[in-house]
This record gives sequence, C-alpha cells and structure tokens, in this order.
Amino acid sequence: MASCPHPVIAREGWPFLAVSIAAALAVAWLAGWGWSAPLWIWTLFVLQFFRDPSRPVSGDAKSVLAPADGRIVAVETTQDPYLNREALKISVFMNVFNVHSNRSPVDGEVKGCWYHAGRFLNAALDKASLENERNAVWLRTAAGADVTSVQVAGLIARRILCYVKEGDALARGQRYGFIRFGSRVDVYLPPASRAAVTIGDKVFASTTVLAELP
Repeated sequence: MASCPHPVIAREGWPFLAVSIAAALAVAWLAGWGWSAPLWIWTLFVLQFFRDPSRPVSGDAKSVLAPADGRIVAVETTQDPYLNREALKISVFMNVFNVHSNRSPVDGEVKGCWYHAGRFLNAALDKASLENERNAVWLRTAAGADVTSVQVAGLIARRILCYVKEGDALARGQRYGFIRFGSRVDVYLPPASRAAVTIGDKVFASTTVLAELP
C-alpha cells in the first residue's frame, strides 16, 4: 500500500477548507443556518476536491502507472517536446471531482524539471499540452528508460505544485505534486512501450497501469 503523507485531506486544501468553514459559521451565526447553506455546500465541494486517499501501487519495475485520477483523452505516438524524441504519449484528464494529487508513474531518478507559463485552455483539448501553463518532470528508470510526466493547468486551474527537483529519487505511486481545480497530466514514454489503456478509460493514480516499458 502506498503511504499517504496527508491522510484524507491534502495539505494544499487545508487553507481553503478553513476559510470555507469559517465563512459558513460566520454567516450561520449572523444570519441563520438557512443563509449559510450555500457556503456549507461549497465546503463539501472543497472537502471532496482536496481528498487525498492512500492507494495500492500496482505492477512492477516496467509498469507505468497513472499519475492522476481521471479519464484517458490521448494515446498516440508523437514528439516529446521536452526530450526531443519520438514517444508514446498517454494523457489523463482530471475534472473537478477527481482526486488531484499527482503521483510518480515509474520508479526513477529526476533528471530534470521544466516550468512553462502559458494559457488556461480546457485541459481536455489536445493543444492544451503545448499552450497551457505546465510543469514537466523527466524521470529515468534503473533500466535507462526515459519518462516525462507533465502537469498541465486547465480552464480554471491556476496553480501547479511540484515538490521534486533534479537528483531526487521517486518510487512509482509516490506523491510528487498537486494541481488545483481541473487539469491533465501527460506522460511521454519510449515509443516501443505497450499501452494498456484506450481513450475513454477511467484510471486511478498509482493503481491503474497505463503501459509497459520495453
């Protein structure tokens, strides 16, 4: 079972949850519980958005795991714009009801990180991969396979959080970042990798195997 450093609620959500509860209590005290109902509904939304459950870690050293919860929106051979190579690209789209913790898809060493400012298009669109705000992490496995995991901001996402740097070691399923309020994660793999998912599949971070490395 993967360890979860922030049980139940991700630390990124604590300030939002505190403000939501405080606002709901203040309105309830000043105007009554009926008037505070919309704020309590918002608090429930914040609570579910920032949930951060522990997850089992699937597969073996060749398995590429889903870095996020969501739906597969791309499985294609394309160019990896970060390592300038042909790659198998698999993209996971997260809506506002998915868990937004991001986890490492493979066991590997962080060889590089790149942040790019950009737009906030609908993350389900293909062009979001290259035009939206994004943060890429390049991982190299013990067998020498290069994997690029890219956090991409969405239509209402305004904050990408990444907690790793070059030289760090990550285990597959290990939490390494978070994106607030709707987004996607693109994974670029060696072109000989074998995809285990298809467009439209629902996936879960750390649990669903996206592909097998060659």
